[in-house]
Amino acid sequence: MSEIMVQAVYFEKQGGGNTERTLQIAKARAEELGIRTILVATTSGATGVRAAEEFQGFNVVVVTHSTGFKEPNYQELTEENRQAIEAAGAQIMTCQHAFGGVGRAVRKKLGTYELEEIIAYTLRTFGQGMKVACEIALMAADAGLVRTDEPAIAIAGTGRGADTAVVLRPANAQTFFDMRIMEILCKPRLGSFGEELRSQS
Repeated sequence: MSEIMVQAVYFEKQGGGNTERTLQIAKARAEELGIRTILVATTSGATGVRAAEEFQGFNVVVVTHSTGFKEPNYQELTEENRQAIEAAGAQIMTCQHAFGGVGRAVRKKLGTYELEEIIAYTLRTFGQGMKVACEIALMAADAGLVRTDEPAIAIAGTGRGADTAVVLRPANAQTFFDMRIMEILCKPRLGSFGEELRSQS
């Protein structure tokens, strides 16, 4: 039986303090595997800017929160960061969250959870970053910005910044169960689940 040994890094604490190390780990593995597609989640755009700078020459897709995520008609990505991301050659994608669209409206209005939020809760057992990494891969595949027959690296985090990176094979939302997490490159070893959930409500 053949095997592949891959080093995984487990951070003692979650959050943005791990951003630089996460990008470093992800880039090293991308170069080892010849992966050219990098997905990165961002809110204000600060993490997106750093990823776009770090991965120049790669196909970088920076995925923002949907407009209206925090309040109606408001986009959290700043114009300054948008310009910096685009100047570095990365693409920006803004759309409905794969795990928090109409289902979240049902939960807020009727007080009951829908399927996509149950999937999100399940993925959060690996950490908030794992949930977001899977989510942005679905969103980018649905937008046609990544292929579903080639591996990509997805980078996400807990709250702000980046603390999780995985090698995965993306899937479209309608074929979610075809997604494959191929390698966990880094993630927080432990997380404060309650704080993560409060940030998503």
